[in-house]
Amino acid sequence: MIPISHILGLGLTLFAIGLAGVLARKNLVTILMSAELMLNGVNVILAGYGHHMKSPTGSIFALFVIMVAVSEAAVGFALMLSYFRQKPTCNLDEINDLKG
Repeated sequence: MIPISHILGLGLTLFAIGLAGVLARKNLVTILMSAELMLNGVNVILAGYGHHMKSPTGSIFALFVIMVAVSEAAVGFALMLSYFRQKPTCNLDEINDLKG
């Protein structure tokens, strides 16, 4: 059995890598992938705690987070594809059409 500290370490590492990607990158695709990595880090922690406490609650929450992640990815990539058809750029510095 894997100790809970290792599961927490893995989840926090995935979350930290994703957070660094969101904060440091300018490419919209990379930011969306980093957000997915952050959500997967949370999923690892939720599933690990659920398994450690012998309760299905953590897995149920992880399933809910997966559904939110899929929805977020679908909406994000659809918006990005729609914008890319008008202006072929994925750089956040060049996307300034939504500013008021």
